[in-house]
Amino acid sequence: MSFVLALDQGTTSSRAIVFDRSGAVRSVAQKEFTQLFPAPGWVEHDPWEIWASQIGVAQEALAAARIDSRQIVAIGITNQRETTVVWDRATGEPIHNAIVWQDRRTASICDGLKADGYEGEVRERTGLVIDAYFSGTKLAWLLHNVDGAMEQARRGQLAFGTIDSWLVWNLTGGRRHVTDASNASRTMLYNIHRAEWDGMLLEMLDIPSQVLPEVCSSSQVYAEAVAGPLRGAPVAGIAGDQQAALLGQACFERGLAKNTYGTGCFLLMNTGTEAPVSKNNLLTTIAWRLNGRTEYALEGSVFIGGAVVQWLRDGLGLIRSAPEIEVLAGTVEDNGGVYLVPAFAGLGAPHWDPYARGVIAGLTRGVTAGHIARAALEGIAFQVADIVDAMQADSGVRLQQLRVDGGAAANNLLMQFQSDILSVPIVRPAVTETTALGAAYLAGLATGYWKSEQEIEANWSSERRFEPALAPGRVAALRERWAAALQRAMAWELP
Repeated sequence: MSFVLALDQGTTSSRAIVFDRSGAVRSVAQKEFTQLFPAPGWVEHDPWEIWASQIGVAQEALAAARIDSRQIVAIGITNQRETTVVWDRATGEPIHNAIVWQDRRTASICDGLKADGYEGEVRERTGLVIDAYFSGTKLAWLLHNVDGAMEQARRGQLAFGTIDSWLVWNLTGGRRHVTDASNASRTMLYNIHRAEWDGMLLEMLDIPSQVLPEVCSSSQVYAEAVAGPLRGAPVAGIAGDQQAALLGQACFERGLAKNTYGTGCFLLMNTGTEAPVSKNNLLTTIAWRLNGRTEYALEGSVFIGGAVVQWLRDGLGLIRSAPEIEVLAGTVEDNGGVYLVPAFAGLGAPHWDPYARGVIAGLTRGVTAGHIARAALEGIAFQVADIVDAMQADSGVRLQQLRVDGGAAANNLLMQFQSDILSVPIVRPAVTETTALGAAYLAGLATGYWKSEQEIEANWSSERRFEPALAPGRVAALRERWAAALQRAMAWELP
C-alpha cells in the first residue's frame, strides 16, 4: 500500500494527514504552537517551533497510519500564506521571528507607497492591493530593522521565504530554496503575468533579489526529504493554503468557488487562464501552476473568521472549547439586535482598512452571552457576504452554490445562516480536509499517484447541503444593520 502525506502548516497549528488513493484520510496529527504578540497589532511565530511541530506531527501521522516513509510516494505542502521568514543560508538560523500575515506593523509603509502613487502599478503587476497583509513590506521591515540584515542580504547570505520555503529548506537539509507560483503571487513582489520577480517592485521596497527563492510549478518533484521520519520521500507539491483548498474542492472549472472558514475566511473563485482586474477591491491571485499552465482566481480575504471564536474562548471565557459556540448561540432565536465586527487586525476585502478595530454594537441590558456568541458567528457570515457581492460584480457570474471547508464549516448554525444571508446553497464536502487534500493531490499528480484532474473530481462528494430559508426582506434588514455596525468599526485607529 502506498500513500501521500500532506503537511498542512497553518496559522495556529501544524498538521500532517495521510491520504489514500480515494482521497480518504488514513491518519491525522495536529499540534498547536505559540502565538506571539510583541506589540499591539504585531503577530509573530517562532520559525523553529513551526518546524519542530510540523516534523513532529508528520512522525505521529505515519505512526498512527502504521506506515513508514517508504510507503509515502509524495509529500505535499500547504501553508499559511504571506507569513515571512528570513534566515542565514550558511547556518539555517532565522534572523528574527516570522512576521505573520495578520501583522499590521507595516501599515505606515503601505501608506507611504500609496502616497507615492504606486497603487496602480502594484495592482497591475501583482493583482494585489497595497496592504500590510502581504509579504513584501514584512520582508522590507526585517531587512531594514534587524541589525546588519540589509548588508548580509546584499552579499547573498540571507534567504527569504514564506512558510512553504522554510519547510522545504529544512526537509531537504538546505539543498532547495524554492516556492511555488501560488505563494509567490502573495508577496507583492511577483509579476503574475510575466511569471517572474518584478524588478520595479523590488526597487520600490529596496529588496535585494539575492534573498528570493526560485519559483517552481505547484506540482513537481523538488527534491527528496532528508529529515528524520520522512527521509527518501519526494517533496512534490506546494500551494498556499487557500489555493490548495480550491483544488481540494475540485474547483477546476471557471466560476466554481469555495470559502474556507479558518482563522480567517478566504473565498476564491476559479477564473481559468484569465487574470481579471478587480474593480471591487478583490485580489487577483495565481491559483496554481500545473502541467505548464497557470490558472488564476479572484480572492476575497477576511482577516478574522474562526479567530473570533478563539477570542470568545480565550479572551472572554464565554466558552471552554470552540464547538461550544454553536450550543451557546443556539440558546437565542436571533442576535437580539447585536452585531459584532471582528476587525481585530483591521478589515480585509473589500474594505481594506488597516485602521479598523473590533466593535460590538446594539448592546442592551437584555443581551446575553448567547446573543454575543450568535453575533460573532453572524459577523463571520456577513463579512463573507460582502465579498460575494464584490466577486459577483467583478466576474459577472452569479454563484449557484458555495463549497465550504475549514474548521468552522462544521458549525451547522453558521452554515445555515451563511446560506440564508447569501440566498444560495452551501455545500459541505464529505472530506472537509480540503486544504491538505489539495496539497496531496498536487504532490500525487507530480508522481503519477493520481493521473488526472478528472480522477480528482471523481473523488469529490458532498456531505450536507444547506438551503436558504430566510425571507429576502429579513436578509436586507440584517445586512443594512451590519453595514451600519461596519461603519462604526472603520478608521478607528489613527494612522
